[in-house]
Amino acid sequence: MLNNWVVMPTCLPTVLRRCHVCASDRFRTDGKFRVNAHHKVLDAWLLVLCATCGVTAKLTVLERVRVRSVRPELLDRMHANDRGLAAELLQDPVVRRRNRIALDWDDAWRLDTGGADDLDREVVDVSVRFAARIPVRPVRLISEGCGLSRAEVGRLIDEGKVVSAVRLSGKLSGDFAFMLKR
Repeated sequence: MLNNWVVMPTCLPTVLRRCHVCASDRFRTDGKFRVNAHHKVLDAWLLVLCATCGVTAKLTVLERVRVRSVRPELLDRMHANDRGLAAELLQDPVVRRRNRIALDWDDAWRLDTGGADDLDREVVDVSVRFAARIPVRPVRLISEGCGLSRAEVGRLIDEGKVVSAVRLSGKLSGDFAFMLKR
């Protein structure tokens, strides 16, 4: 029987960027946008707050874009301060590159195993799906989902008892599957 696990975000990630006031490197966001109109062009920013001093910084989303080229649904979502849109934009590589930011997903995700009770069987097939592009070490997911220590999971991988088509070292943010043989 195939077990389906889902890695899902619990909140928006921390934005890693240097604060110009206090030199902190962590910003938090709650999905607030600022939209400015200059005649026929728009600017839009996602607002982030320094985790230390609370100063507001702006992450550029749109810059000098003609009003007619912006989808009305996108503009409505920005005006409504849609947290889902904020999550989408934070994961957009173009927005991250333009604003020179990185994301820290520590304590911003959880693993939903669906209450899998058949993990004590001889062979367990597991499919892991990511609801968002959250970089996580597969060893951490396997240890959390199976109730094992990370060292024990590493030993099982070395012995060939945890098998996957993808490399289980490093971090992954895409779907994968593995088989655990006891």
